[in-house]
Amino acid sequence: MKDISTPTVKLLAYTPHPQMIVATAMRQSRLRGGVSEVHLAEEDIERLIKLALTLKHFSVFEHASFTFAVEGISRACSHQLVRHRFFSFTQQSQRFVKVDEFPFIIPPSISKNSDTLEIFLNTIEVIKGAYSTLSKAVPIEDARFILPNATETKIVATANSRELMHFFKLRLDESAQWEIRTLAHLMFNEVHKVAPLIFNEENLKLYE
Repeated sequence: MKDISTPTVKLLAYTPHPQMIVATAMRQSRLRGGVSEVHLAEEDIERLIKLALTLKHFSVFEHASFTFAVEGISRACSHQLVRHRFFSFTQQSQRFVKVDEFPFIIPPSISKNSDTLEIFLNTIEVIKGAYSTLSKAVPIEDARFILPNATETKIVATANSRELMHFFKLRLDESAQWEIRTLAHLMFNEVHKVAPLIFNEENLKLYE
């Protein structure tokens, strides 16, 4: 069904050489002189990042930031995401953007059962019709009041690596809600590509 959305994440931008920046900050904390002319070898970068994690010197990770384009998540998921207050967010507005195609997300617990799936899809169709009718009669900022948490949303999110570590610690946990855990995995995979010394499975246990 074309209206059903699945989450996608694209890393739009990030601090150039994020691992070197973090390692240089860590070097400064233990260096009498300045670091403006310091050139770290790859093995030094890896050692300093590991040292920072081991000593829980997390402030040095705040110097590298990452910006993501997130699509295909529900409003229910975005409500959880924006609770991470040290991120910066810009979300697609339901006040100014009319929901035409009405993409939505179905929880697996609902989709795996034909009876619950039928209830869900029938309800979505009713809401879709009601929204379409309302949006012709009232401003879409008022018609949106009838939209469900299942409605798909898009959001741009920016965070430094320290806040991402905290996010991953919470949201990759088995106890996390299924949709935001899926989102966290996608985001983790993106930052692992550009900063694998910071974001890897072994380091997860060191995050706070």
